[in-house]
Amino acid sequence: MTNAEPPAPRTVVPIEPSLLVAEAFNQAQVTELRHSVTSCAHEAGLAGQQLDDFVLAVNELITNAVRHGGGQGRLRLWRLAGELVCEVADHGHGISAQRLSDRARPAPDTAGGWGLWLARELSDTMAVETGEAGTIVRITTALAAHVTHPADG
Repeated sequence: MTNAEPPAPRTVVPIEPSLLVAEAFNQAQVTELRHSVTSCAHEAGLAGQQLDDFVLAVNELITNAVRHGGGQGRLRLWRLAGELVCEVADHGHGISAQRLSDRARPAPDTAGGWGLWLARELSDTMAVETGEAGTIVRITTALAAHVTHPADG
């Protein structure tokens, strides 16, 4: 018995094969999530100051989600084309256009307002999608290519 109809075309949906972390969080999970991000970022190839900077940027984003975005959020961390990408989403009321366009460093005596500025300064790129349904912030940092140096002779 044969099938008279040709097979349906296959649609290949790309999956993030290098997804490292995908977790919902609230205030109680911030520290544990920061440690997970640190471990995964290190395993992905970040080290030293670059690792510290990236983790601090991520920490600022997850803290902002808890403080200003409805008390909880969702974090995804993955590798993509030589970069480490982190996305933090929340369900707050959004960030004002004025706040987003302000790229000035906060005054040293300012108690708040450092989160987005630090995340922007400590990452290679930062993109923000925001509205009444919440905010998504995505940051990236380059992963160094593994270079083998010949032994000194």
